[in-house]
Amino acid sequence: MKLHANADFGPYPHHPEDPSRIEYIMKTFKKAGLVYTGSDADLISIIQSNPTKYMWRIPAREATKEEICIVHVPRHYYWVEELSHKPTHELRRLTKVMDQGRESLYVGSMTFEASLISAGGAIETCKSVVVGTVKNAFAVIRPPGHHAEFDQPMGFCLFNNVPIAARICQADYPDLCRKILILDWDVHHGNGIQNIFYEDPNVLYISLHVYQNGHFYPGKPDNPMTPDGGIQQCGAGLGLGKNVNIGWHEQGMGDGEYMAAFQKIVMPIAREFDPDLVIISAGFDAADGDELGGCFVTPACYAHMTHMLMSLADGKVAVCLEGGYNLNAISQSALAVAKTLMGEPPPKLALPKLNKEAAKILAKVQAYQAPYWECMRPGIVDVQDLQTQGASRLHDVIRSSQRQILSERHGMIPLYIQRETLFRSFENQVLVTRNIHLARRILVVIHDPPEVYAQPDPIDNSVEPHNAWVNDGVIQYIDWAIGQRFGVIDVNVPQYITRPEDTEPFIPKSDERMFQAQIQELMCYLWDNYLQLYEAADDIILMGVGNAYLGVKVLLISRDVKSRISGVVNFVDGNLRPVKSDVDQDLSSWYKENSQVFVANDHACWSDRDLTRKVMRRRFGTVKRSPVKGLAHMMKEHAEEVKQWILDRVSSSHGDTTEDENMD
Repeated sequence: MKLHANADFGPYPHHPEDPSRIEYIMKTFKKAGLVYTGSDADLISIIQSNPTKYMWRIPAREATKEEICIVHVPRHYYWVEELSHKPTHELRRLTKVMDQGRESLYVGSMTFEASLISAGGAIETCKSVVVGTVKNAFAVIRPPGHHAEFDQPMGFCLFNNVPIAARICQADYPDLCRKILILDWDVHHGNGIQNIFYEDPNVLYISLHVYQNGHFYPGKPDNPMTPDGGIQQCGAGLGLGKNVNIGWHEQGMGDGEYMAAFQKIVMPIAREFDPDLVIISAGFDAADGDELGGCFVTPACYAHMTHMLMSLADGKVAVCLEGGYNLNAISQSALAVAKTLMGEPPPKLALPKLNKEAAKILAKVQAYQAPYWECMRPGIVDVQDLQTQGASRLHDVIRSSQRQILSERHGMIPLYIQRETLFRSFENQVLVTRNIHLARRILVVIHDPPEVYAQPDPIDNSVEPHNAWVNDGVIQYIDWAIGQRFGVIDVNVPQYITRPEDTEPFIPKSDERMFQAQIQELMCYLWDNYLQLYEAADDIILMGVGNAYLGVKVLLISRDVKSRISGVVNFVDGNLRPVKSDVDQDLSSWYKENSQVFVANDHACWSDRDLTRKVMRRRFGTVKRSPVKGLAHMMKEHAEEVKQWILDRVSSSHGDTTEDENMD
């Protein structure tokens, strides 16, 4: 198999798919004492006394044409066979042409023979596990196979070794090997395996890979939105639900993300499928140190993933080498897998925090797979079915309830927003007291939706209304302000504005850039068309709550409002927003002197002395550490302090203005 080499560089090419890959793995196995290297005289006694001490060689052979064509069309077989008869200059020309784009392939005079042995090695490995000659096995083979389509080579791959072996085992041992799980942890999606088994109900293909929204290989350069590898690709026909793609949004994933994927998605689905054989399509290019993959999976993590898979199919696990191009990373990762297969417990693994975007990917995978797997259904809702029944998103229900309460108590009404884009996003999200243009004092509250708490059922994860609560800390301030003869503008800023066409069970909140653009447009619109035109208003107080307090920052920076604003109060449990302007050099000093910024007790800024000193600078306002956490708790804790501070600000700014005003 080492004789498959780049025709331009001889037996040791400057190419990621290097012949020394399998040599390094075998040397590592021998150096670790896993492979017997002693004399033949001691061999029989060792086998009799301690048969599990060493890995024993499974004889490799060339796959036959009939075996190859159980997966590939004859035309493809003949194309690879013809390589043996081509002159060197023609092989170089082919390599130059095919090394670009999705093909990404080199060919040589021994490519055909090496590919036959690679496929034959995979067949014999899997057959030995199925019949029980060995408990499990590791096929150290190349060239790899998982990119090869049924009718063409691709991505360093000529014949698709794992599907060939799987189909042979199903055909030769129908009573022992009916259902097969193929777990592919190569950093690139195994498009060939997916497409070969896409409609097969008896082969479950699960792939963990970098997807990058279709831009990562094997995504098509001219069309990155290729379906191969997308989490929405769940199989078709009788194979619907038998294709599971866990496609990471970016490189850089490591032990935390892969272990979470196994615990939340891979193992629950695999147990429900209940395979007769597990084949690991084992690329090690997600390993820490592999520059091509750019991920950080450690040998210990590979050992743990292998150990979990060994709990399936009575421990019948066959590992077939795919990618992996850092020689140290691939050999150490393969060693960890081999030791685990031989019965050594996986080493202790300290898991880092799960990447937030990766957690969202896992939630989306669960949602896509929920229709096909019982284990994926807890916590997942059928949005389309709910919409046909007239169901509403909870944040719309909550806002409607707020509107009704404020209307009944204080006669507040929605502020009509004439700009079309803003109207679609913030319809009924801005409420005002009647005749607000006559008010001498105005409180503008820019806030997140109320906090929602729910205690799911421990058995089925369902949430009942009597076990869910809405905690709204804003209404107490609106009640107080109106009692003090303030006009009130209540601005509710959801992290995402849902629309009827939204059918995803899980919709992530808006990213920071989109969120800032929306709230900036809204706040500037309210100032330009309403607040600055209210000539009666001597005092305007801004109150920001949660992420929506970004609205305070963008208004102060985007418009010259200092002369009209008497004070700013913010409650913060997320990002702290500096207020600094290149145009107005005095803005930060003004903000420091005229603000109260209450920051949650568990905020990260308090855990680091340097960060604490940083947030005490003037551009962050007058920052105070709250003794409690949670927005509603903070607003209750500091209610009396804030109310008195606001009254002091409006009184000191323009004298005592507590006389009754005509607000009707």
